[in-house]
Amino acid sequence: MTRGNIDRENPDRLYTITGGRSRADVDTFDLVTLVIAECDPSPGMQSEHAGILRFCRSARAVVEIAAHLRLPISVTRILLCDLLDAGRIMVRQPARSAPRRSAVELPYAHPELLREVLVGLRRL
Repeated sequence: MTRGNIDRENPDRLYTITGGRSRADVDTFDLVTLVIAECDPSPGMQSEHAGILRFCRSARAVVEIAAHLRLPISVTRILLCDLLDAGRIMVRQPARSAPRRSAVELPYAHPELLREVLVGLRRL
């Protein structure tokens, strides 16, 4: 399904899936947040919620879940908030990368090396 198809999807269906909500209650889920199901789907559960629980038996990123369900990210986040509030999923935030070091701190940024590189570039 292309992005255009998602945007043109029946808005009534998306409204029904989310219970009329247009955004998630919390900002817990970015695109790479990992989601793991804590339980199996239960009878009578909304089909999208059940689909998330089945798909997330192993850790999955939010963006993977949205693609699998063929739903917009915003709708997927709302569904994930429902499951998190019900204690049906566990969330793992991605590891934050180390802060970037400035060029002065980098081991290869010595002034003499930079001069040699500059001389070599000028000779080209």
